Amino acid sequence: MSNFNYRFVLRTIGFLLIIESLFMMMATVVSFYSEEIAGDAMLISSTITFLAGVLTRLTGTEDLPKPIGKRESFFMVAISWIVLSAFGMLPFYLSGSITNITDAYFETISGLTATGATILTNVEAMPKGLLFWRSITQWMGGLGIVVFVATILPMGGNASVLYDAEVTGIGYDRFRPRISQIAKRLWLVYIFLTSVLFLLLWAGPMDLFDAICHAFTTISTAGFSTKQASIAYWDSAYIEYVITLFMFIGGINFPLIYFFMKGDPKKLLKNEEFKWYVLIIITFVIIIAVGLFSSGKINEIEKAFRTSLFQVVSMITTTCHSTDNFINWGPFYQFIVVIFMFTGACAGSTAGGIKIVRIVILFKNSINEFKRQVHPNAILPIRLNDRVISMDVVTKVLAFIFLYLAILIISCLILALSGMGFENALGAAISCLGNVGGGLAEIGHNGHFYDVPTESKWYLSFLMLTGRLELFTVLSLFMPAFWRR
Repeated sequence: MSNFNYRFVLRTIGFLLIIESLFMMMATVVSFYSEEIAGDAMLISSTITFLAGVLTRLTGTEDLPKPIGKRESFFMVAISWIVLSAFGMLPFYLSGSITNITDAYFETISGLTATGATILTNVEAMPKGLLFWRSITQWMGGLGIVVFVATILPMGGNASVLYDAEVTGIGYDRFRPRISQIAKRLWLVYIFLTSVLFLLLWAGPMDLFDAICHAFTTISTAGFSTKQASIAYWDSAYIEYVITLFMFIGGINFPLIYFFMKGDPKKLLKNEEFKWYVLIIITFVIIIAVGLFSSGKINEIEKAFRTSLFQVVSMITTTCHSTDNFINWGPFYQFIVVIFMFTGACAGSTAGGIKIVRIVILFKNSINEFKRQVHPNAILPIRLNDRVISMDVVTKVLAFIFLYLAILIISCLILALSGMGFENALGAAISCLGNVGGGLAEIGHNGHFYDVPTESKWYLSFLMLTGRLELFTVLSLFMPAFWRR
């Protein structure tokens, strides 16, 4: 550990805390403008966070030229999410709106990991400043809080290491040269899309406050709402179609969105993962819409289509906004929803889950195994986007999916030990590991995690972090071999 560059870690975390305090100050302004008592707690929280950031940053000002490796990058990325959640919970706790540390921390890490699981039983009773802060946490975490640092701090080659530790996806499609420039472009795209969505929502039935909050939580595919009924509150086809479109966009690989906006749509339209993403959505929208209409659950064709489209896109992008209670649709539809909670959308997006690209690689590898039974000496490469995928990548995909399923099974057992029922335990584990937010049974549609046992909430918080950083970044920290020189 003597060569561990802890000063770089401290310096970066300090900078992140300063950034968090500035976002917190924005929520403070909303609180004071709304003349809420929570404004004092917001101001105190932002001040504490700012001072902690300055102190931490000053502590790590030396030895910065020293390059960082996997240990520093993995540790820094993981610990930064934990620390930001610890300070981010202060407004909830100090204002008294959430009266215990467990619930305050759970709500905050759920926001920062863009999960959307909540302990709130009456969202509309929360002060506006805290609802605004709740939405900002999801927007901050959607694209990646450490990636944001790479757009501002001069890190040199260190930026690439941090980018790999936080951004979702697999190794073959990472953009390695000039990571800081790429991060800036991604954040510009992110800000632009957020702004356009805000204006479109504001032009509809939503007021200014609701429009900006939902712009934050939609493009980040995170799902917090300012209303207990979520998007169903407005009962507006316009709102539903607009949010569906931007949830869909949020589920696309962001570098491909950048190239599309730059005038090079071929990179997106020819991308194999994107084609699968669109095909899956179209297929299941038709299946569910026909099922809802023919069964009489929804009597209007357009509404059946719109409801199906909204819920399919919401679930596959792990946003979990809702316009209808899919729990009441029946077991067949619930099973489809569970599949979406597993798969997620595209790599490099703000969505959670396993990611479609890994499913595609696993599928192609399985097909090749059948072919090898007939032609054992044949060389059968796996191709994706007309490129051969190395066996190293295939091995990592297999390891990832195995670990994902193993963690899910172990998590169900752990949650069951705390007294949770089977459906609740399974739904909570899938939801938090996949950063989905919804669940099954009592924590399903517009449900909440308030009644989940305290020890389970801490474990689910760990699952949210592990899922957001795609397993290896967090789990590697528990391996003794990882820390050896």
